[in-house]
Amino acid sequence: MASSSTTFFPEVIWAQRSDPSAAEKNTLYVTILQSDVSKDKLKLDLTPTSLTYKGVTNKGKEYSFKIDFFEEIDVENSRHIHTDRATECIIRKKALKEEFWPRLTKEKVKLHWLKTDFDKWVDEDEQDGPAPEPEYDPNMMSQFGGGDDAGGFGGIDFSKLGGASDLSGLGGMGMPGMPGMPGMDMSGGGAGLEDDSDDEDMPDLEGEEKAKAVPSEPVAGGEKKKSPIEELD
Repeated sequence: MASSSTTFFPEVIWAQRSDPSAAEKNTLYVTILQSDVSKDKLKLDLTPTSLTYKGVTNKGKEYSFKIDFFEEIDVENSRHIHTDRATECIIRKKALKEEFWPRLTKEKVKLHWLKTDFDKWVDEDEQDGPAPEPEYDPNMMSQFGGGDDAGGFGGIDFSKLGGASDLSGLGGMGMPGMPGMPGMDMSGGGAGLEDDSDDEDMPDLEGEEKAKAVPSEPVAGGEKKKSPIEELD
């Protein structure tokens, strides 16, 4: 049985895109699959040459790794998000190149915990299509840059960042008519649908018209004389 001081590696998957002229298309997609790590027990540090991760699960199990990148990356234009299932990083490559990086790591080593993200991966000559669709709103992602003098954000407290449960900063996804949620007005209860109500007055039936035309007449003894329509009943 491993001691409490043993550190484990989380599973990390990655993919990439490249472009010689468009910086936003020179991207690394790095996803850390660790579902039992809360934001207040997570430390993520990105520098121009490396990514360092440390997370402690709710049961006290510690995971960590450090990746030295094949080439430099652009910290200021890189983003990340932590969810209940994983920590996902979209990291901008610094140099604009048509060619893919041959690997993610600086050294040519085999890491059993680092694998290809086949859901996002495309071959170098087939990357003209759209970028992978994220599973969350991009506005929910936080920038790496500005956290410390090195350009990374060592020891950042994720509990102070807007995550999957914080929708206060999401413009365009809310619902005007509900406080602080602009974008869709549901105050009328029909969400903008036309009123198809069938409450218009219906014409009287033929028998009802005749009944109205022949009122009941009083007869001797206090009883009313039935109309022809009433007698048919």
